Amino acid sequence: MSWYDQGWGLSLTVFLPLVGVGTLLLIPKTQERLVKATALGFALASFAASVALLIRFDFGSSAAFQFGTDLSWIPAIGSRYHIGIDGISLPLLVLSTFITVLALVYSWDHWPEPRNPKAFSALILLLATGMAGTFVALDLILFFIFFELVLLPMYFMIGIWGDRAMIRLPGFRREVETRLYAAIKFFLFTLFGSAFMLLGFLALYFKADPHTFDIVALHQAGAMGVFDGTYGAWVFAALFLGFAVKVPMWPLHTWLPDAHTAAPTVGSVLLAAILLKLGSYGFIRISLPILPQQAQDWAPVIAILAVIAIIYGSLACLAQTDMKRLIAFSSVGHMGFVMLAIATLTEAGINAAVIGMVAHGVITGLLFFLAGSMAHRYHTREMARLGGNQKVMPILAGILGFTAMASLGLPGLAGFWGEFMALLGAFNPLDGLSLGVFRTAMVVGAIGTVLTAGYLLWMLQKVNLGEVPDEWAGKDLHDADRFELAAWVPLVVMILAIGIWPKLVFGATEGAVANLIKTAFGG
Repeated sequence: MSWYDQGWGLSLTVFLPLVGVGTLLLIPKTQERLVKATALGFALASFAASVALLIRFDFGSSAAFQFGTDLSWIPAIGSRYHIGIDGISLPLLVLSTFITVLALVYSWDHWPEPRNPKAFSALILLLATGMAGTFVALDLILFFIFFELVLLPMYFMIGIWGDRAMIRLPGFRREVETRLYAAIKFFLFTLFGSAFMLLGFLALYFKADPHTFDIVALHQAGAMGVFDGTYGAWVFAALFLGFAVKVPMWPLHTWLPDAHTAAPTVGSVLLAAILLKLGSYGFIRISLPILPQQAQDWAPVIAILAVIAIIYGSLACLAQTDMKRLIAFSSVGHMGFVMLAIATLTEAGINAAVIGMVAHGVITGLLFFLAGSMAHRYHTREMARLGGNQKVMPILAGILGFTAMASLGLPGLAGFWGEFMALLGAFNPLDGLSLGVFRTAMVVGAIGTVLTAGYLLWMLQKVNLGEVPDEWAGKDLHDADRFELAAWVPLVVMILAIGIWPKLVFGATEGAVANLIKTAFGG
């Protein structure tokens, strides 16, 4: 077995961006071209390492954790440097490294103000390590550190490079900048959830015999019923709060529209494409297999909250005038489908959740790229002022139309599979779950797909169609440039590829999901 297969290739994937951060600190701020090339080089190296893992991955044994490393790390508390990937984490790991590369490609000629490529690139690379590390961690303490590592970079992205518009908050005399309000709200909500998540991890550690933070060992303990009873119910509730804030689930979602609206374009892309997946991944990797009985008890509650999010997100989108805020609220609805799929506790549902996460990452990430580029040209995101885009920027408008169709779940594009299979799973959930609750959720979710089509078509009508408003007549509104296309075209290809051939994702997930359901729920 080569050093790569023993886990060092996986460590390279995770920590190369962190090495890139250290390298950037040694480069003078004035050497912008070298800064940009260095950041992109380390991101590409990490992506290449993840592709090498994809090539070497044994899809016939996708249920087993591969490329693992298990070393002593903090002996005093029994925490270990234990990493590995299976068929569930592999697609999300590759997605995280892929989106990081595209974010830096787009940023090459589209830096937010105040212009500081060195600091901004370092934050992107730091985020990359946190995101990738969360998907490979097999120790609860290691998972928690990576999970929290993404908090500070995103806080500074929003707080320093975010929207400078002034807003007046209820009960406050003075106006505050949107970016500061959104950054603090994001930080506090996430910190609140993380505190409960850490309490849940500690509770699992002390209940396990012997005490351990090892996720694989805790999976085995959970399957044997070690955490059953009232104790496990409280632990599940704590983990639920931690992961639900990150998804975000209704009614813990309110930080998301503010954060997306205020964040710079690349910040919104990374937040939508990857960071929202950390919470739903936590449910699949930790809550379900370690606390299977509690997962069954909570499943109807999660399903109800999920369909509320689907309907609420869609209705909120129909009320928006800001294009970026509309896309932000759409994520509430789309992640509602992911959580509905998870709540079914079936193979179809968990597979739907993973492909839904991947599809949402590429589709909504691309939507935020497009919204950011339009705001850069028009200096506004008000849809009422953006008509006739198809006439002045046909390439950008065409990609926007294509991506909107993918987002509403058009068959043949990536967004279809997650929504369709989530509804399919809700029709026939795990034995013992309430058919009435889940089939009602399926009907309500189906209504949500109609509302989704409504607000996305309404957005296209406002932005792409009609005549060019007088204020833009004669203005030089150039179409997509080479850096934008270099970032967008790979996402377009992925949307088509996954839509036409979903086995790109299911080929990895099916074995791992089947093993999870069989071990945890006896399915």
